[in-house]
Amino acid sequence: MAALTIFPAIDLKRGQVVRLAEGDMDRATVYGDDPAAQAALFAKAGADHLHVVDLDGAFAGDSVNGEAVRAAVTAFPGRVQVGGGIRDMAAVERWLALGVARVVIGTAALKNPDFVKAAAAAHPDAIIVAVDARDGMVATEGWADVSDVSVEDLARRFEDAGVAALLFTDVGRDGLLKGCNVEATVALARAVSIPVIASGGVAGIEDIHALRPHVESGVTGVITGRALYDGRLDLAEAIRVAAA
Repeated sequence: MAALTIFPAIDLKRGQVVRLAEGDMDRATVYGDDPAAQAALFAKAGADHLHVVDLDGAFAGDSVNGEAVRAAVTAFPGRVQVGGGIRDMAAVERWLALGVARVVIGTAALKNPDFVKAAAAAHPDAIIVAVDARDGMVATEGWADVSDVSVEDLARRFEDAGVAALLFTDVGRDGLLKGCNVEATVALARAVSIPVIASGGVAGIEDIHALRPHVESGVTGVITGRALYDGRLDLAEAIRVAAA
C-alpha cells in the first residue's frame, strides 16, 4: 500500500505564521513571525512536503504575503504547494517559476473553471483544486462565501482535466481540533478518480491512523497545522504512521 503524505501547514497573515478557527480571519492565533525558520523545523522533523497558504491573498485575490511565502519555499528542501489568491495564469506561472511544486486554486475553480483546466493542461501534475466545504456546499473567497454548488458537483467538473489532486477541507472543523471528517473525505475520493488530500480538524495521531487505510480509495495526503503547533501531534510520528 502506498504511503499517506503528511503536509505540515504554514498559513500566513501579515507575514506571520498563524492558524485560523473555521477560516475566520478575526480568530487567528499567531505561532511565529519567521516562516522560513518554521519551514526548516518541519524539514528537520522529516517532512518532505509542505503546504503554504497566503491567507490575506485568499481574500484579496492576489498575492499579499509573497515575500514570506518565498522565504518558506527557499528554506524547505522538499516539495512545496502554495495557495491563496491564485486567480490567473500569471500567478500560477510566477509560483512555479519560483520552484513551487504545485499551486492550489480555490475560488477560481468555481468561478472560472476554464482557467483551471487550461492551467492543468499547460502544467501537468502542478495544479490542485481546493474543494472547501461548509455543510457539504463549496465555500469561496477565503471561505467567506458559501455557494449553491455541492462538493461532489464541483469535483466532477475537473474529471479528466489533468488536475493533480483535490484538496478537501471541512471548513467547520478547520483549526478547531475536532478531528478530520474522514467520512466526507473518503466519500469524495470514491466519487471521483482524482486523488484527494484531507484537511481541516486534525487533532492528533488518531486522525492519521483513521485516514491511513483509505489510501487505496484515493485519499493520498493530509494537511495538519494547529495540532502540530499546539504539540498535540508529533510530526515525525505522524510521518512514520503514514508510511507504515
